[in-house]
Amino acid sequence: MSSMDRSISNVGYWSGLAAFTATVAYGVVQILQIAGVFRFPVDELLIYGTSLCIVVPFILEMLALHHLTPPGKQFWTHAALIFTIIYAVFVTANYVVQLATVIPAKLSGTSEAIRVLEQTPHSLFWDYDAVGYVAMGLACLLAVPAVERVGFERWVRRSLIANALVTPLISVVYFYPTFSTGLLFLGFPWAITAPLFMLMVALMLRRRESAAHG
Repeated sequence: MSSMDRSISNVGYWSGLAAFTATVAYGVVQILQIAGVFRFPVDELLIYGTSLCIVVPFILEMLALHHLTPPGKQFWTHAALIFTIIYAVFVTANYVVQLATVIPAKLSGTSEAIRVLEQTPHSLFWDYDAVGYVAMGLACLLAVPAVERVGFERWVRRSLIANALVTPLISVVYFYPTFSTGLLFLGFPWAITAPLFMLMVALMLRRRESAAHG
């Protein structure tokens, strides 16, 4: 493995750990919000803030996966990277608007003028969020063929498949005609499968570097 490949592996590894940490933090905040521990504006600041912290590390992790995959399988990682970018664009647009525009407007009592920007069930930015996480699930599915079926990578494949399989549940949570807190729990497995696959891919990138060093 060249020094450049080692650098890419390190970036992918640490980025994956950062994405894993941010995703776990989001899950904890979501649970505490449902339990009534956090209230506005702290709950929304933490939910959107932790979610936004996932974006850049996840992009870098998937970019590293693409560059450290053998050329014959890079079609799949390239496709996964495209859907990762789709995820990033949609959710970043949502979270920045919520953090920089909607929450300050609520605090100043001027939210009526920008009601269309608020993320509420079946609103514009609710759909943005939905498209983002569906795209993340598709990125996982498309990355599967680029991962080996043996050894540690077999478990990485399973973690990617698990998160892809949760994506239909996420879609139901977002697009079911009537939203409820009970419906939100249908998507709870994502809080396990998402950080899990991010961690597993990060560990795989580190293992690929070690294997190359022999």
